[in-house]
Amino acid sequence: MLTSELIDHNIPRLQLLDSVIKARQLITDFKLTHLPVVTEDKFLGLISEEDLLDIEEIKTTIEHIQECFIVDFLQDDVHFLNAINYCNQFESNIVPIVTKNKDFCGVITASCLLKTIGEFSGANEIGGLIILEMERINFSISEISRIIENNDSTILHLNTITNKETGMLIVTLHINNRDLASIVSTFERYKYNVHYHFGAMEIQDTTDHNYKNLMKYLDL
Repeated sequence: MLTSELIDHNIPRLQLLDSVIKARQLITDFKLTHLPVVTEDKFLGLISEEDLLDIEEIKTTIEHIQECFIVDFLQDDVHFLNAINYCNQFESNIVPIVTKNKDFCGVITASCLLKTIGEFSGANEIGGLIILEMERINFSISEISRIIENNDSTILHLNTITNKETGMLIVTLHINNRDLASIVSTFERYKYNVHYHFGAMEIQDTTDHNYKNLMKYLDL
C-alpha cells in the first residue's frame, strides 16, 4: 500500500500569512502536533505546536518563523511503512505527502497509520500467537512454515525483531488457529525456544485449573 492511498484531506493547511494564534487553534481543534504550511499548493514544511507556543506575539504570521519548519516529507509513491519512521523521527502525528514536483497532496494521520498497520499485520484475523526466541543463524522461514503447515495451520503474519540486550532474534507468528497445543509441542520437539504463546490452550489450561479448584472445594 502506497502513501497516496492513506491521505486524509480533512486536515487543514496553513498559509504563510496565517497568524500564530490561528495555527494554535487549529492544532488544538484537530488534536495535532504539527500542521503543514503550503503556498500555491507547494509544500513548505511542518510547523509544530511546541514552536508555535514559543511565540509570544500571537498575531505574528507564519512567514516570520519559517526557520522552525520541518521541511522533510514523503513522496506519494512510497510504501506506507515509511510514514511510521517519519512519525518516530519527528515526533509528529501527521506525515506530509507530496508529488515528485513537490506539489502538496495532503497528510497521513497517526490514527490512520495505526489502523492500517493493524490490517497489514493481520491483527483483525482470529488466530493464535507464538513467539520464538533463537540465534539469528538458526532462523529458517522454510522450516518454521513446514512445522506450521504440518499441523494443518497457516501463518497469517510473521515478524522478526532483535533483542537489543541479548542479540537474540524474536520471531512472532500469527497463526490461523487458536488451538496451539500440537504446534507448540512440535516446535519444542525441534528444540525451538517457545518464549510465549496465546490461544485456545491457555483458555483450556484456565478451565482445567478452575475445575480442579472446584473439585478440591467440593471435597472439603
